[in-house]
Amino acid sequence: MATREFKIGNMDCAGCAREVEAAVMRLEGVEYARVEYFTNTLEVVGDVDFARLKERVEAVGKTVSDSEPDADESFRSGRAGMLGFWDFMRGRPDSRPALVGGALLLIALAADALQLLPLDISNLFYVLAMLAAMKPIAASGINSLRFNREFNINMLMTIAAIGALVLGEFLEAATVIFLFAIGEALEGYTADRARHSLRSLVALTPATARRLDGDQSAVVKVEALRIADRIRVLPGERIPMDGAVIAGTSAVDQAHITGESLPLAKAPGDEVFAGSINGEATLDIRVSRLSADNTLSRIIQMLQESQSRRAPSQRLIDRFAHVFTPAVALAAIAVAVMPPLLLGGNFWGGPDGSGWLYRALSMLVIACPCALVISTPVTVISAITSLARRGVLIKGGAALEALAGTRVIAFDKTGTLTRGRLQVMATHTDNCADGAGCAPCAELISLAAAVEAQSAHPFAEAILQAASKQGVAYRDASGVEALAGLGVRGEVDGRRVTIGSHRYFDDAFEHSDHMCALAAGIEDSGQSAVMVHDGDAVRGVIALSDAPRDESPAVVRALGAIGIESVMLSGDNRRAAESIAAQVGVDRFYGELLPQDKVAAVETLAAARGQVTMVGDGINDTPALARATVGVAMGGAGSAQAMEAADIVLMADGLRQLPATIERARFARRLIRENIALSFGLKAAFLLLAVTGNVTMLAAVFADMGMSLAVTLNGMRALRK
Repeated sequence: MATREFKIGNMDCAGCAREVEAAVMRLEGVEYARVEYFTNTLEVVGDVDFARLKERVEAVGKTVSDSEPDADESFRSGRAGMLGFWDFMRGRPDSRPALVGGALLLIALAADALQLLPLDISNLFYVLAMLAAMKPIAASGINSLRFNREFNINMLMTIAAIGALVLGEFLEAATVIFLFAIGEALEGYTADRARHSLRSLVALTPATARRLDGDQSAVVKVEALRIADRIRVLPGERIPMDGAVIAGTSAVDQAHITGESLPLAKAPGDEVFAGSINGEATLDIRVSRLSADNTLSRIIQMLQESQSRRAPSQRLIDRFAHVFTPAVALAAIAVAVMPPLLLGGNFWGGPDGSGWLYRALSMLVIACPCALVISTPVTVISAITSLARRGVLIKGGAALEALAGTRVIAFDKTGTLTRGRLQVMATHTDNCADGAGCAPCAELISLAAAVEAQSAHPFAEAILQAASKQGVAYRDASGVEALAGLGVRGEVDGRRVTIGSHRYFDDAFEHSDHMCALAAGIEDSGQSAVMVHDGDAVRGVIALSDAPRDESPAVVRALGAIGIESVMLSGDNRRAAESIAAQVGVDRFYGELLPQDKVAAVETLAAARGQVTMVGDGINDTPALARATVGVAMGGAGSAQAMEAADIVLMADGLRQLPATIERARFARRLIRENIALSFGLKAAFLLLAVTGNVTMLAAVFADMGMSLAVTLNGMRALRK
């Protein structure tokens, strides 16, 4: 079954996306259709001819194309404010009739004010103005009823305008429909500006690069570059591809990728990311990823996919809005008919428009759910985009809302709260306790390095560094396998070499009291003890130590200041975990945890506190990240696995952005609640005023338009730094 994507235009609110979905789903051959409002993308699964698809989408008042640009991307004009809105209106076919209607309305108003035309001629201009502005609105409403079997707001506004015309309210009929058209377009324009904040990330990647071929260079498109190609980046230019520096030393600004505020010094061997800005010197870089797979491309893809993961409040509002409009329409019918029939009320009313029909028509104007529907998504996309600019990726509104509600954060220790760069502090054997330098200790390091050379654990890196520093050679191990949470083992020169924790060795291998005391003493000092068995006996113990990240204590204090409890989960021995916990300042800690124990600890915290966020490296802690309410992975800029493993990714290899991310999530949640409360309150107040005959249709449409703009602009406050 084929899956294709198309670009949709003329979408003014999230309700438009649902209309397109419903219309396309009814086409023969379509198995599934989904429209993402903020990316203007239609995904279709099935076999359907593009001509039929285009006809159906245009029938409900939208545009569709199989190319990337949208016809209504107003920010292309380069102008903002009312000038940008004017460009937006002129650029959309469905908005131009509103401009014609507005011109006719102004002529009629001027003629009335100056008494230049007879009343009948002025009324004719009002009717023409209404018909001009109403044409695309009525067409969309009728086709939505025809294809989707539902009354949308366009149909209700058409009925309201025609009803006003029947009542002889010519000025009101023309003005209501014109203001509604302008309001919808203005809502689309402001939402489009919010969409632009996400799309603008695409511009961070240059379209071309200087590819090196010997001493010569040629400018090529980034799509033409292949892994291991060499490229040159001049001072002040954006780096076009992910890669490693092979020549040159320069400071690189990668704030848009990792959120780090200061440029970082890059030298040969250091990794750089597409979209970063080169500093003061030329860099030669070896490409490590294709353009479609580089870090910035993955960021943009994740942000686009995040729109399908709707926040719980958004799903609730969408369900409510689906029944709100028809419910108000039915209520309006009852208001128009029941009082005249049962109470003898005036159906038509007098010249002041106080009859029950006029009240019902005012209710139809208020039935528009746009402010409610857009109240959540515009806030979510603004917050997600704002955080993305700071090097924090949020995979959808659900993760954003859950993070806002968290009250406890569980941290992995090694590589998260600590630097994850362990050092070998000492080596001990039964034959020699004088540390590195003697033959037994060198053989101990050699055996351990042979097996650890094929491991990704932080212990492995420390042991290999020690072997290199001491000049110790080691053989190639075979059959290397990890013992989850316990250690690693493999074959070295026909011997089964096992490396593991003191606790594991107490259960698995006999060893001398002296060796046991050495390991226990290392652990009592707050270090980690790693023991080595060569197939015959325990050869010795290696002492390793890690240090907290520089920012960890400040991050933990900042979290405590906003009411969040910090808990540390560690696989190390209790004394080592206790030492790091004291230095960092966490509220609680757990040591000697296997991977399944970390999952159990997260479950216990969730049962006690309701919601728990887990922060880890996104690879070794995947089970615990998956079990937590929100999983946060660190170091996403250098790890594709980390970006896939968690709900939230800190692109930088550090925790500095975590407190600000939680505060931004709480701010977004507050904006969502404000928007929903304001929308509900205004709807309820104006419905009551309409039923009691204390509001005009003009006031109702002004209020509805104003509230849609208010919630959009309020939601966009989440874009601010």
